[in-house]
Amino acid sequence: MKILAIDDQQLILLSVEKRLTEEGFQVKTASSGQLGIDQYDTYQPDLVIVDINMPDMSGLEVVKHIRIHKKSKTPILVMSGNTNETIIGDGFDMGIDDYMKKPVSLDEVVARVTRILGPTAKPAVVKKENNTQMLQKYCVGVVIPCYNEEDRLSSTEFQDFAHKNLGYHLCFVNDGSTDGTLEVLEELRKGNEDTISIYNCEKNGGKAEAVRQGVLHLSQDSQFDYIGYLDADLSTDFRDFDELVQTIENSEFKIVSGSRISRMGADITKESARKIISMTINLIIQKILGMPFKDTQCGAKIMDREIVSNMFNKKFITRWLFDVEIFMRMRKFYGKEKVQQLICEQPLKRWIHADGSKLSMKDSVKIVGQLAQIAMHYN
Repeated sequence: MKILAIDDQQLILLSVEKRLTEEGFQVKTASSGQLGIDQYDTYQPDLVIVDINMPDMSGLEVVKHIRIHKKSKTPILVMSGNTNETIIGDGFDMGIDDYMKKPVSLDEVVARVTRILGPTAKPAVVKKENNTQMLQKYCVGVVIPCYNEEDRLSSTEFQDFAHKNLGYHLCFVNDGSTDGTLEVLEELRKGNEDTISIYNCEKNGGKAEAVRQGVLHLSQDSQFDYIGYLDADLSTDFRDFDELVQTIENSEFKIVSGSRISRMGADITKESARKIISMTINLIIQKILGMPFKDTQCGAKIMDREIVSNMFNKKFITRWLFDVEIFMRMRKFYGKEKVQQLICEQPLKRWIHADGSKLSMKDSVKIVGQLAQIAMHYN
């Protein structure tokens, strides 16, 4: 049985192709509607799986080509993050056979394909997984800056997350590490080349430049709807980060930032001295911003890709306080009133200060001077 899968996001296509091939189906993929039409005419598939929201040509145009122009009854299965009931109704009016709303598990994809085509005569023998793999509604690129993280990188957690959450791509930026960080990253990437990449900086440029380079690198890939960053020590839980993504997916925000402000029911742990210093610095930052954001420095943020060019095109003037600079650049670009509607601070449910932080108490004192530098530069 031959299947043609059409989607503009490679992360989704690769995952669907791999799983359906393991089930014994022959799978061909196309990364745009027009390529899908061309492939359909030559491949003559037994089933078409198509996304709706593609930049060059809507999936419904592909359906129209198959049903009206080709007058074909080839089964069509739509798999899309578009939940508009009118669009879904239009699809069925055109003759689609099924509609799956993302996020959706690969198990469900296989079940629906098998319901339409029936099981393959000789399915491939595959190892059964205990963990469900989910195709996300949108594709998300995540930058993870690393400097001498050889002893702190939790390879298993990163690999498990990438394996379960199809649609996420983790980009580790090695910021000129002098230990074995690069070797650890290369080992971590083995077997996960489609969902994990490494951007290697020969010289240490500081966290600000590492994140900036990683974000600009991911922004060159058009499949990512959102781009974010996360600390390598995973002090922010992956579950919390995923909730930040869900918030931006279902809102008009341009940035959703994690907040470590203690609240009832949240597991927020800090060293007492560091907590006092952080509170003092946050008060100074609020004064400089002139806006009521309480925790700009949290290392977990997700952004709409459209703001990347304006917020990351120039180098930051500090090595550590680039988060504050992003907020200042947003304020300058959109205006003080508008920007407060575009940035959301979302309290984290879990955050634990990890041992081995690169920011010393001495560095914390220097921050006050750097904040003054930021205030002068952007105002």
